[in-house]
Amino acid sequence: MSILSIVAMSIIFCLVPAGVIWLCRRFPLLDKIGPMMILYAIGIVIGNMPFDIPKIDVVQEIATSATVPLAIPMMLFCCRFTRKDASTQLKVVISGFLSVAIAVVVGYIFFGKHLPEGAKIGGIMSGMYTGGMLNAAAIQAIFNVKQSDYLMMCSYDIVISFLYLIFLVSVGYKLFRWLFGERGEATLSESEKAELDRQIAEARRNPYEGLWSRAGLKELAKIVGYALVVVAIAAAIALPFGDDWFMVIFILVLSTLGVVCSFHKPVRKLERSFDIGMYLIYIFSIAMASMADFSELRLADGLNQILFLTITVFGSLLLHAIFCRVMRVDADSMTVSSVSFINSPPFVPMMVAVLKNRKTLIVGLGAGIVGYALGNHFGVLMASLLGLL
Repeated sequence: MSILSIVAMSIIFCLVPAGVIWLCRRFPLLDKIGPMMILYAIGIVIGNMPFDIPKIDVVQEIATSATVPLAIPMMLFCCRFTRKDASTQLKVVISGFLSVAIAVVVGYIFFGKHLPEGAKIGGIMSGMYTGGMLNAAAIQAIFNVKQSDYLMMCSYDIVISFLYLIFLVSVGYKLFRWLFGERGEATLSESEKAELDRQIAEARRNPYEGLWSRAGLKELAKIVGYALVVVAIAAAIALPFGDDWFMVIFILVLSTLGVVCSFHKPVRKLERSFDIGMYLIYIFSIAMASMADFSELRLADGLNQILFLTITVFGSLLLHAIFCRVMRVDADSMTVSSVSFINSPPFVPMMVAVLKNRKTLIVGLGAGIVGYALGNHFGVLMASLLGLL
């Protein structure tokens, strides 16, 4: 019975994300909600069934501990660092990281200090709002934050980030254009329009189409092979540091090696590496959510967490706008880069379409790539800083 339960739960954790992705592509309303939020909801339902599922803890442990180390290098293999628009990208990256750092410190002083693991949660938020859920999961693994606290943060983040996005796509981008004193759209040449249309179409394509073809399986084998080599090297480097420092060194070396590998031409050609890594994060999300126990959630901590997140998200947006204005970054580049940091790069094409300014696509994706690459290091640094306050 136990073996059957392990097999059944493994199949559920591995295949449910595929079904959710298919439903999101088929139904626009679900697509707006996003796979991550749906998977969290499904995981919470699984974890709070009125009956015990035999050996589910074994599957949960394997799913949460194995997926993140593999996903980190996979998602970083696709990094593209180019000189085009380098000046604007550098400005929005500096502004974005500085804005998040200040907002997290302010939120921590007023509300984060009242959370049981406030400094660590602040570190996770710092990595998440400069990189994405990949960085949040990695930093959670570094600090071994309690699952219920981590899930509470992620659940509230989904709601607050959604409200933030609604604000930007409805009136926010118009407000910033007005404040920056800019026109609505950028003028593009026909060749620029064609190239940017191609990039947006590429960003919206089904990344898993053809994965089970002969060519797709060959690419998948290469992606997994490279990722396993990086994981092995990182583990070998971190092992001498002992149990207390192993996970910190391991994750940071993983992140660094992932970026280094992105400069290797054969690795850069692996087009599906980001999407395979993202699928592993989906598996991590449903498995992590299934660990939640509603009976352990504390209302007072929940209120502090909500206010901590709200100050960080909307405070960083305000600061990012101020800093970008001072550095003479245009309003649309500021808006798109903020979405890339707060909601992660997959939301960039949608924001670009709303703005009708396709030149910002490169800036937004570039900012997100830097966030993925540096988010883990930044999160660890911020957690250490908050611990001193």
